[in-house]
Amino acid sequence: MSIYQDIGGEGALVAVVDDFYDRVLADPELVAFFEGVSMPRLKGMQVEFFAAALGGPQVYSGRSMREVHAGRGIAQRHFDLVAKHLTAALLAAGVPAGAVEAIIGAVAPLAPEIVSASVA
Repeated sequence: MSIYQDIGGEGALVAVVDDFYDRVLADPELVAFFEGVSMPRLKGMQVEFFAAALGGPQVYSGRSMREVHAGRGIAQRHFDLVAKHLTAALLAAGVPAGAVEAIIGAVAPLAPEIVSASVA
């Protein structure tokens, strides 16, 4: 069984992504990154990305992580805060700790594509 199936499929991912963005948008260090962003579109792309990454039937059709995040001034501390909020949203949804570790383990290697090298 894939992680996607293990956590409850698309319905569970939608709930986790909604909670995740509630947490991110409530974080004063992160909220500015989302000004002017279409949140329904972003949430849909995030569900698609996670579903594809976790073994679901979806194919991620969005731009590369590097392309999407280029020039946004994202520092490692921002990436780490996002990972913290994702972990909290997954645990709050009842995702088993082992699956949460696997999901964070799949996201962590994306840091070099998301974090801007010029930001301290």
